[in-house]
Amino acid sequence: MRIEEFNGLPADAARDLLRPAADVGWWVDALVAGRPYDDRGALLARAEREAARWSPADVDAALAHHPRIGERPAGDGAEAAHSRREQAAIVETGPRDPGLEEAIAAGNAAYETRFDRVFLIRAAGRSRKEILDELVRRLDLDPATEAAEVTGQLTQIALLRLDGILS
Repeated sequence: MRIEEFNGLPADAARDLLRPAADVGWWVDALVAGRPYDDRGALLARAEREAARWSPADVDAALAHHPRIGERPAGDGAEAAHSRREQAAIVETGPRDPGLEEAIAAGNAAYETRFDRVFLIRAAGRSRKEILDELVRRLDLDPATEAAEVTGQLTQIALLRLDGILS
């Protein structure tokens, strides 16, 4: 969708379009209220500025819609479609390694036990090995540092999704 079309949508339709990027109500409302945007870059800049204000509760709410890394997203909604595309964009560096898949699954379980939420990472453009390395690194972080990492990753994902919606 072109930015001009987005600018002209009724507010409810614009919210529905943006919500799959990150389901944080006040953030979506702020982006809709900021219309009209001169170009896609202006919307993305506003989205990033607003995302810098996400609270831990906002991040937790948005995470409720993200599947585990390496698992096929369930459902047929826009968020599941975004997740499928993002995980499909994992860079393949050779044949699938079942040991690597098992290590990611074990890492996911350890992460959820340690931090009580799913491991979130911008998967697009990363290899499975890079994802596993990040998972292992982040398991050693203290909760406050990891919370900041999660917010940063969620912001990256939201911006990529918005860019895709508006391109």
